[in-house]
Amino acid sequence: MKKQTEDSNNHKISRRKFLGLGAAAFLGGVAVGSTYLYINDESKEPVVEKVQIPIRTLPESLEGFTIAILSDFHLYPLTQLPLIETAVVMTNALNPDLTVLLGDYVWHEVEAIFDLAPALGKLNARHGIYCIMGNHDLWTNGDIVMQGLEEAHLPILRNEGTTIPAGKESLYLAGLDDGWSGNPDLTLALANREKNAATVLLMHEPDLADKYALDDSIALQLSGHSHGGQIRFPYVGAIILPYLAWKYDMGLYKVKDLWLYTNRGLGVTNEPIRYNCAPEITEITLIRA
Repeated sequence: MKKQTEDSNNHKISRRKFLGLGAAAFLGGVAVGSTYLYINDESKEPVVEKVQIPIRTLPESLEGFTIAILSDFHLYPLTQLPLIETAVVMTNALNPDLTVLLGDYVWHEVEAIFDLAPALGKLNARHGIYCIMGNHDLWTNGDIVMQGLEEAHLPILRNEGTTIPAGKESLYLAGLDDGWSGNPDLTLALANREKNAATVLLMHEPDLADKYALDDSIALQLSGHSHGGQIRFPYVGAIILPYLAWKYDMGLYKVKDLWLYTNRGLGVTNEPIRYNCAPEITEITLIRA
């Protein structure tokens, strides 16, 4: 009996050692993996993604019309102003016809908008700069965010639309309130749209394309919100994505007859790094379908 007890105790000790070694190996792997991600961090290296999109009903005069997209700035504390300033210079170098800003200007500090907006006010585009709101803007203080943008002469489309002239023809740009925490109203946003006008919709959250694809007046939806997940692994993709960006998290999609492009954004939240998911400036070129 004594021999059996000793054997049992030895077995327990061995099992504890085994579990301890396993835990140590796991923690070591996590540490090595985290170090690798930090070494290969791309969060301060914005890139330009260029995409051509065929648009039905696009007038001949709008063939080759370019739209620059910036989104998800999240200024402070993790995202700093030099990244935004670099992105503004890179965007202006594209000489876009139109530049759109797709929301989430701040993260925790709403007063950051008074540093961010003047930097964004240096953007140039032939037909102007237009903004929409994001969920973080409303979660902090939407009125203050809008005040900062307006002081920098950056017009906000909140359930509104505007006609972008191009010769005898025009493009209709519609902007919606945030889809998560706001009150988007497509009917209001399209109220001034001329019949058959090629229409681009700005909506912060990409997954709402399933809803807006039901309206055949919209040819293209431009969204952000997802950050592309910030950390993406080969064959796996993003590990963590926000609500309303689970389905269309990055790049170009066709949703029924609607084209959707999801921009990866510039800033970061929660995780202070990006891996396989560099900050993005998008140049959309419209071509006739």
